[in-house]
This record gives sequence, structure tokens and C-alpha cells, in this order.
Amino acid sequence: MKGPIVVTVALVTLLLASCSNGGDGLAEQYREGTGANYISGDGALTILATDSRTAPVLFSGELDTGGSFSSEDHLGEVVVVNFWYAGCPPCRLEAPDLEELHQQFLAQDVTFVGVNILDQAPTAKAFAEDFGVTYGSIMDVDTGAIRLAFSGQVAPNAVPTTLVMDRQGRVAARISGILSDPELLASIIEDTLSEEVSP
Repeated sequence: MKGPIVVTVALVTLLLASCSNGGDGLAEQYREGTGANYISGDGALTILATDSRTAPVLFSGELDTGGSFSSEDHLGEVVVVNFWYAGCPPCRLEAPDLEELHQQFLAQDVTFVGVNILDQAPTAKAFAEDFGVTYGSIMDVDTGAIRLAFSGQVAPNAVPTTLVMDRQGRVAARISGILSDPELLASIIEDTLSEEVSP
């Protein structure tokens, strides 16, 4: 039994170490750049030009709210995917901002979904109630399937990480670390929404 315990402790240590405060001034850097294949100086923001994006990332899983989520059901929409867990302080700080953006884009073709990498559903649901989060989260702790689905793309290599996926299901942008400027994410979502979809 020693092996699994050591692995679990190592995983938790890695997750806590990667819990990041992100980069300040990213919105300014993004607006000053071309928006094409852009990576911020600290690596916290990555923007992929449409012709640089790889294949669509298809993923699905059970939600903390019950039921399930499948990215295939949301092709044709912009999907915002936030990787988090309840004990991560930056995740707590950014939760209200993510919910506000979710509400802001609710009437448009934008879907928000969380991916909880460490907790079980009751903990995730309690977090959502405490912070007023109304969109569901896929529970990824048991299989790691969602993280694996993104591993060959712009991987979520910090917690929290927020990915923006285009209407074709491809990763268009990644914010590693805390969402320090909600306007940055709003700008990225709007830009991604406005892209022409290839036939």
C-alpha cells in the first residue's frame, strides 16, 4: 500500500505547487500583440492563430451537478474550460469573475464548464454553492481523462488554468494561473466568437 500513498502525496504536492497567481498586465500585452501565436513573457497567456490550431479536442465526463457533459454537443459554440479544485486559493479568488463572465455571455454561443481535478462531487458542489457558480464541473479526479485529452495540445499545466476553445472544438487560448483580469478573458472570448468558421 506504500506505493499508492506516495504517488497520491506527490500528486497533491505537485498540484499545490502549481497553484499560481498568474501574470498581471496580460490584457495589456494581449491588446498590444497581434493576437496570432502570441505567448506572454511569463508564459501565462498563449494565443493560437486559427491556422496554427491542431485537431479538435473531444472530451466528456460526469458533472458534479449530475448528468454529463460532452464537448461534441457544443461544437459550433465557444467553450471556456476552467481547471480547478476547491483547496486552491487562486481558484477561489477567480470563481466569482468566471461566474460573472458566464452570465455575461449566457445569451451568446458560449458555454462554460469546469474540470475539477482533485475533489469528489459533494466538495465541488459545496464550492459552487459557496461561490455562486452556476455552471457544472466535470469530475476528473478518478480518471484524469480530461487532462489527458488536452495533453498533446495546449495542456493545462497549472491550476487554475482556463482554456478557450473555438467553434470547431480547437484550443484557441490558454490562461495559466489565476484570471487576474476578467476583461482579458472577455476579449479573448469575443475575438474567438467573431472568427469565421471554415467550411
